[in-house]
Amino acid sequence: MTSGRFVLTCAFVIVGAFHAASAATPAKVSGSTAIALAGVLAPLSPDLSGAEKKAVAMLFAANSDIPYKKTIVVTADRIVCRTGNVDITMRNCEVTFGKKVKTVNGSTANEIFATEALAGIPPDGAAGSNFESLTRLSCTIDPNAIRRKDGSGADCTFQPGN
Repeated sequence: MTSGRFVLTCAFVIVGAFHAASAATPAKVSGSTAIALAGVLAPLSPDLSGAEKKAVAMLFAANSDIPYKKTIVVTADRIVCRTGNVDITMRNCEVTFGKKVKTVNGSTANEIFATEALAGIPPDGAAGSNFESLTRLSCTIDPNAIRRKDGSGADCTFQPGN
């Protein structure tokens, strides 16, 4: 093997190992990114009460002075979003909550896709499509901490990829 080919092969092995390791590493986001992630997913959650959904919506809409005081946990088992780069109208996400799968299209899917990108979810491509996915999302929203306006009160953990 020539030295150029050897270096190129090593580079691919290192990049592949890094990508595999980063896909297996749990990720965490806090602050405005976490409230955005919770904010775009809360309306879809079958696990949240109406009061919890309203509280997250108010916080996401820049209203930190809300009557809801309890901690809210927004979870999703899996999120897979797709956009098209050939069929440029394609935008959809499948969000899995336990055994329930919700499919959203259009602007709602675009919001989730963009917020996943903001949270650092790496895109992956396939013929004519871009994909972003994550699993085991758990966002903890504490309205009392958010009310202090010190950057605290919103944290999410998730597993990139899958």
